[in-house]
Amino acid sequence: MTRFVRWTALTACAALLTAACSGGGSDDHDRSGGTAIDWGRCEASGDTPAPGEEWQCGTLRVPLDWSEPDDGTIELALIRAKATGDDRLGSLLFNFGGPGGSGVSMMPSYATTASKLRERYDLVSWDPRGVAASEGIRCRDDEETQAAESVDSTPDTPAEEQAYLADAADFGKGCQESAGELLAHVSTTDTARDMDRIRRAVGDDRLNYFGISYGTELGGVYAHLFPKRVGRLTLDAVVDPSADTVGHAQNQTRGFQRALDNYLKSTGRDPGRGSREIAELLDRIDAEPLPTSSKGRELTQSLALTGIVLPLYGKDGWPVLTSALEAAEEGDGSELLALADGYNERDASGKYGTTTHSQRAISCLDDKQRMTAAQTEELLPEFERISPVFGPFLGWDTAGWCHDWPVPGQHDTPEVSAPGAAPVLVIGNTGDPATPYEGARRMADELGEDVGVVLTWEGEGHSAYGSGSDCVDSTVNAYLLDGTVPKDGKVCS
Repeated sequence: MTRFVRWTALTACAALLTAACSGGGSDDHDRSGGTAIDWGRCEASGDTPAPGEEWQCGTLRVPLDWSEPDDGTIELALIRAKATGDDRLGSLLFNFGGPGGSGVSMMPSYATTASKLRERYDLVSWDPRGVAASEGIRCRDDEETQAAESVDSTPDTPAEEQAYLADAADFGKGCQESAGELLAHVSTTDTARDMDRIRRAVGDDRLNYFGISYGTELGGVYAHLFPKRVGRLTLDAVVDPSADTVGHAQNQTRGFQRALDNYLKSTGRDPGRGSREIAELLDRIDAEPLPTSSKGRELTQSLALTGIVLPLYGKDGWPVLTSALEAAEEGDGSELLALADGYNERDASGKYGTTTHSQRAISCLDDKQRMTAAQTEELLPEFERISPVFGPFLGWDTAGWCHDWPVPGQHDTPEVSAPGAAPVLVIGNTGDPATPYEGARRMADELGEDVGVVLTWEGEGHSAYGSGSDCVDSTVNAYLLDGTVPKDGKVCS
């Protein structure tokens, strides 16, 4: 079971690095407000080499429980590359989405995109609490993860429904066994407070920040908690802060259907008819999974849908989707399975990444809404009306994602109002499948008057900066480097 929220693109999947942090051999030591980061050499992890010599890694201790800061600490892993120019503005902190994405792994591969920003900023990222090298949560082993792929995520019978919910409950128990008391302290609010500790540790009076996808929600929560400490905040591929569990699922259903429609139009097909044909293909796979070239593995309906989702994150993936769908229609599920494995971080040896483990732990702590199967079944017709392809899966996800979760959720929707904060640049992409464009305006409205400033890109894919628009890139660079705030409502086409 995978919720399609995290920031993932084909290029990102291919470029992900894994780096561990070493506190030894520090060549400088940042101290501020009682916090310290010992920066040192980044070590290799497993078969993955360390990033280049310009990258430094370190750790920072923060309270486990921010309401009881003296009751123990946890350790956060960080990475940075120093500014290349002389006119340094400070540090620019990045969160690439998820929740559950590793900033330590992603930052080096994103550095080329952010090369202009690095002229005046140290590029800094981190693994948020509960993620990867920062006390990362792992809820299942690889064998259990692969076995769960056979669970039907769109149950059609009472037996399938029971198996679906039992699998969800089992996942939560695994998270609790892995994380222990940490499971109740990995919320977005906890991480926003960690961000302020990082700000102090790098010596900045205000936080300069670039958040993508879930990172926009994190940035909004930070602005609410610390409005006077907001420096230059950019939010790209914006999560709708006004949406609850059902609202997010319906937003994503619309977003992915919109992206699928645009893909189908690009192939000369009618979107309505093409969507129905894909839905019929998924139904056939549900009844009889397809054989694949991966030994001992079949393409299930859930894996097929995941394989369809990944190429919709950017136009570069559309030809890959065409090939995979054609192969599936001919009875070969190998290409869609390979795409699903890319999204699920499964390598050729059968090892899985844990992004979705952390993602689920964080989002289920954030969200207190717990939908029952009966409530979900009442909503399914509306989900299917929005999209015959994605509706059933994302509809059922509202019941299964946090079913029988071991700790209660914290809120219906995040609080992001930030009266008195400096202007925050909010970027919406009209073709974004995972965080639909409408969320940008809603984020700006909730940040408050004279705070949220919307920049629109009429493009395709998940996130706008570095995606091929000189207009977007120059506007963001002017804001982050020179403090030039664009007119609210500016459109880049």
